[in-house]
Amino acid sequence: MTKASGMLTTLAMAAGLAVLAASSAGAEDASAEATYKDIEATLGSVPSFFKAFPETGIAGAWAEFKGIQLNPKTELNGKTKELLGLAVAAQIPCQYCVYFHTAAAKANGATDEEIREAVAMAAVVRHWSTVLNGMQVDYPQFKQEVDTAMAAAKAKSQ
Repeated sequence: MTKASGMLTTLAMAAGLAVLAASSAGAEDASAEATYKDIEATLGSVPSFFKAFPETGIAGAWAEFKGIQLNPKTELNGKTKELLGLAVAAQIPCQYCVYFHTAAAKANGATDEEIREAVAMAAVVRHWSTVLNGMQVDYPQFKQEVDTAMAAAKAKSQ
């Protein structure tokens, strides 16, 4: 192979890759546009936080959001999922997430008392996590003690 034909082969391959990349980018744009249309159909608009997400990943991000959080056919009901979201959001902490999950929990039927309890539960878990980790409690012993306590609670409830 001559130097000139090698260069032509390289240029042809580069051109082919450019065409593939361009068509792939077009598919991603179409996928993003289709995703935005689905978001709008589902939520009534496309919130700015979805628009802030990279277009190349929005289809997957929306599929996850819609498939878990908005899906009424999962094992956890909407209220439980949103109370969990609120508890986590309170610990991160994320004011956006706290606002969203509080509103979504209420929309799913959570009472003000359930919202307070979810946040308090997050605080209790955080407190004891700090104690257990900070004091370096022996993990195998901890597991054994938890199993014993759970067995005792089960025996009392029967």
